[in-house]
Amino acid sequence: MRWVLHVDLDQFIAAVEVLRRPELAGLPVIVGGRGDPTERAVVSTASYEARAFGVGSGMPLRIAARKAPDAVILPVDAPAYLAASAEVMSVLRAQPGAVVQVLGWDEAFVGVETDDPETYARRLQQAVLDRTRLHCSVGIGDTLVRAKIATGFGKPQGVFRLTAGNWDDVMGERAVIELWGVGAKVSKRLRALGVRTVSELGAAPEEALTTEFGPRMGLWYQDLGRGGGSAVVDDTPWVPRGHSRETTYQTDLADRAEIERAALTLLDQVLDDVAEDGRPVIGLGLKVRYAPFMTKTFTKRIAETADRDLVIAKAQELIARIDPDRPVRLLGMRAEMALPEDARDGRTPTRGAW
Repeated sequence: MRWVLHVDLDQFIAAVEVLRRPELAGLPVIVGGRGDPTERAVVSTASYEARAFGVGSGMPLRIAARKAPDAVILPVDAPAYLAASAEVMSVLRAQPGAVVQVLGWDEAFVGVETDDPETYARRLQQAVLDRTRLHCSVGIGDTLVRAKIATGFGKPQGVFRLTAGNWDDVMGERAVIELWGVGAKVSKRLRALGVRTVSELGAAPEEALTTEFGPRMGLWYQDLGRGGGSAVVDDTPWVPRGHSRETTYQTDLADRAEIERAALTLLDQVLDDVAEDGRPVIGLGLKVRYAPFMTKTFTKRIAETADRDLVIAKAQELIARIDPDRPVRLLGMRAEMALPEDARDGRTPTRGAW
């Protein structure tokens, strides 16, 4: 039988840091920003020991430091994590009959044909550990969605199988927000429809869902509630739809000219990334976080163009929408690109596997 395995490295970034500094084993370790909790930065990852204090990814570093005052706080070292990730993915691709779809630094789908997926998963875990000294958890499923969700039940260092046969028993009474792809906003909209649990989502009337979310996404959410969707692991290299850069400023930007210069500097970096891909720009996005912590996002579709000056001119229309009377603590710029000519079915392969 063809199976989908979801491989997720346990506390990946923290684990890489502990390998480099064995004396940190067993200690609460937090990785984020430049390792300075007095600066504006967020937690990239926390060891299980730090998580016991309530520290989690995306939390402001200063709050994490208060929750775990004895934690070791380290700066982000992206090249080290990329190198470790590449080694893990190489191990996965070397497994017998494996088709590997990379989702990010620390996770991937593996498609295999086997009569004993648990044994295959255990051998895969051991192969990763032997080669990299990193532990991983493996979810086994008959669809990508079920495999991805199964991993959470196997953590840490475990294996769990979730299929059509036990989906209702395991997931039926759980809140919809526990589904991969359902966040707080969608969960709130579903509650307004009277849909709170996974089983209720799977049984929800199509008309109610399509009215609320549109014909495509409405049916997609219903299928998600049933654990359905694709069962095909796609190893086509991931192609970005766009590039983005953002910066959190240690001191709020209050001067209008300074804000505009900062936004254009980010855009310049984005367009350098776009130039490396060699595809024209078809859309722009601007993210602004005002002090103390309110975020606004502005987007704009533009006629397909590779003219850098034209893109900058269009971006300035977005920049002009920044409130001139509010200090800015974060700016982000994004450029969406045209699909490559060899995109299949009008899409590029995505990390999210949708």
